[in-house]
Amino acid sequence: MATLLHVDSALWPDSSSASRAVTAAFRVAWEQQHPNGTVVYRDLNADPVPHLGTLAASAGYTEPAEHSPEQAAAFAERLVLIEELEAADAVLIGAPMYNLTVPSTLKAWLDQVILMGRNAGVEKSPTNGKPAYIVASRGGSYAQGTPREGYEYVQNYLQAVLGDMLGMEVDFIVPELTLAHTVPAMAELVPLAEASKAKAHEDAISKGKEAALKAAA
Repeated sequence: MATLLHVDSALWPDSSSASRAVTAAFRVAWEQQHPNGTVVYRDLNADPVPHLGTLAASAGYTEPAEHSPEQAAAFAERLVLIEELEAADAVLIGAPMYNLTVPSTLKAWLDQVILMGRNAGVEKSPTNGKPAYIVASRGGSYAQGTPREGYEYVQNYLQAVLGDMLGMEVDFIVPELTLAHTVPAMAELVPLAEASKAKAHEDAISKGKEAALKAAA
């Protein structure tokens, strides 16, 4: 059976979150295509992981036999997260843009799961080639050619850490202009926002099915 690791990080509930709505569509498509598969779900807003501290970080570079009791306890929590990522056949991450970058809860999770010498900075990483589907929603548009393209710190960052450091195959789904319905100055962009939303849901469904087929093959 294939396993999908589904990570959400939006502050808002499903009814108010663009990223959660799209990750949900992906997950439903994945489950329908592979009903015998397993989904491991982490809601980083409801159940945030701790920020990486000195104990867990230092334990990652020393032998287990040399760990203090405090290091061992901190690293055990970190190891659960690392093993979830490494055991998954596909990874789905909801990564809304907050203040131009990813939510702090997602950054904390990434700091926990990335371990140099184990899954990063090595030739044969257990995450190498693993597909990672990222729903990178944002209130405006930071696409190439737009006035704010230089402020895009979500896709660029996640491509670097997931793709370059962990060797994963990163695929982005980008619902943009999500604030068009609530910000008067963006009212003329509502049609573009609706088109972006529709495309994101279509992409989520098609990519969810595709991911399930590949994982179960």
